[in-house]
Amino acid sequence: MSTESTLPPGLSSAANDLQPLPEKTRRGGLLGSVPPSGLVLLSVISTQFGAALAKGLFPALGAAGTVALRVGFAAILLMSLWRPRVKGYSRRAYLYVWLFGLALATMNLAFYSALSRIPLGVVVTLEFSGPLTVAVMGSRKPLDLMWVVFAAAGILLLAPWTGAHYNPVGVLLALTAGACWAAYILLSARVGRNIPGISGLAMAMSIAGLILVPVGFVQDGWRLLSPLLMLQGLGVGILSSVLPYSVELEALRRLPTHIFGLLMSLEPAMAAFAGWLILGEGIGVRGTSAMLLIIAASVGTTRR
Repeated sequence: MSTESTLPPGLSSAANDLQPLPEKTRRGGLLGSVPPSGLVLLSVISTQFGAALAKGLFPALGAAGTVALRVGFAAILLMSLWRPRVKGYSRRAYLYVWLFGLALATMNLAFYSALSRIPLGVVVTLEFSGPLTVAVMGSRKPLDLMWVVFAAAGILLLAPWTGAHYNPVGVLLALTAGACWAAYILLSARVGRNIPGISGLAMAMSIAGLILVPVGFVQDGWRLLSPLLMLQGLGVGILSSVLPYSVELEALRRLPTHIFGLLMSLEPAMAAFAGWLILGEGIGVRGTSAMLLIIAASVGTTRR
């Protein structure tokens, strides 16, 4: 969703199982007039620029405080806009939702903690290891071994023991976010089968907020209630969650999932661009090579 994508890239045969079923909404309107490919690109741009803006809050709040504001506001907005039904499900459904929320909380905290140590483009590139792993594990095609090699080569290029100069804790946290993204995908499938529409996602985001907001208060205390910082956190929540989820749901109604995945594969490149434009971050030749390898692996698994 990076950490916030509704349907991660690299998924083909399992795509229909992994995306939440969209609730009935009115067609037309502003989103209905935009081509579906444009909606996906809007989601990618919004997500990565939201992450870049969030990193700008780190000097004032740190990673934990920033993610607390972002997820807290995202939960409030999703629950308010979609008004999901929260009662009447099975115990298994609620268990999956709680696990889903825990995965969301851990994924976001690990992502933002990595972002405080290494460039945005590198974090998103490493995070893509999660959905790529799920995609390849769900396939029996021999050709996918080549994409595994591509992805592994990209990750190794960024590993400190291969000569890269990125913070090793940041690299580990980014890979942790990727592992949580893989868990997010698998749990999304189960939540989607038990709870229709975006209700499960909105409930899980609320659980993530209940976990992360206290963590943010432990680190930053009452600074979280600064009106200016709260306004910035609201903006990050809209850019990183509410807008991407809304436009992706509309796009998925009108776009084949393999095309959706191809477009989402642009996220590492967009993250690198947003990091350079807003934060002045460069990822160098090594980081660019790793990013291209990861994108190639994502495109290869998605096209098949």
